[in-house]
Amino acid sequence: MIDGSTRVFAILGDPVAHSLSPTMQNAAFRVLGLPAVYVALRCRPEDVPGLMQALVRAGGGGNVTVPHKEAAACALARGDGTVEQLGACNTFWGDGGTCVGANTDVTGLLAALDELEAPAGPWLVLGTGGGARASVGAAAVRGASVAVASRSADRRRRFEEWIAERGVGPARAEDCVVVLNTTPLGLNAGDPLPLAAPPPCAAVALDLVYRAGGTPWVGAMRAAGLRAADGRGMLVAQGAAALERWFPGVRAPVEVMRAAVNGRLR
Repeated sequence: MIDGSTRVFAILGDPVAHSLSPTMQNAAFRVLGLPAVYVALRCRPEDVPGLMQALVRAGGGGNVTVPHKEAAACALARGDGTVEQLGACNTFWGDGGTCVGANTDVTGLLAALDELEAPAGPWLVLGTGGGARASVGAAAVRGASVAVASRSADRRRRFEEWIAERGVGPARAEDCVVVLNTTPLGLNAGDPLPLAAPPPCAAVALDLVYRAGGTPWVGAMRAAGLRAADGRGMLVAQGAAALERWFPGVRAPVEVMRAAVNGRLR
């Protein structure tokens, strides 16, 4: 039952109506018996700091998705080491009345790549936004060098400079064994493929986008012989890590969360 003691958590983004975080987190809250509710809030970049502060002051917190992860990092009183490294935040909560945060996308991305048994070697990152930053953080953990693809040559150049500042080495796209789509392409029917054909050395493709029946890009990568998955595995892993930060000492019911997501994406 929702009442005055219910803690409110939200995902902030634009677009956000497609997000399955409310389905997943509310399923977890119910099975754990937590007095909490999770909602999706579409918002503009300038609204992000105020919404984060309001949620935290009311005892809640939440997540941040495209395109607000960098704005969220700037709104924190304190971020964990990953937020400081990447300048992107996807999870926030209150600590002593202040808004603090983390980037659990890195944890989620690594878990999804482990499920695909990604080989060692360089990564090709499609895109330059918050998801791309998390991909660079994950590459740093695995010791992988990174190549970047973007529709904007200027954004690609600036992102390559940003990657180099974080000590991650450059790679040639044709040498990459892992391909990551961090763009929103695939959310909407009729979107073009973010990459028509994989590099010749590629073995694994991970799409951070998810949709019912899988994304067209995942289908294309599988047809090309790659082990490929959409973003549902990453969603569950990062969501479980977020829940355990909102409720210290609570173990996230990962299988319940996975079932809730898969039930909506058949």
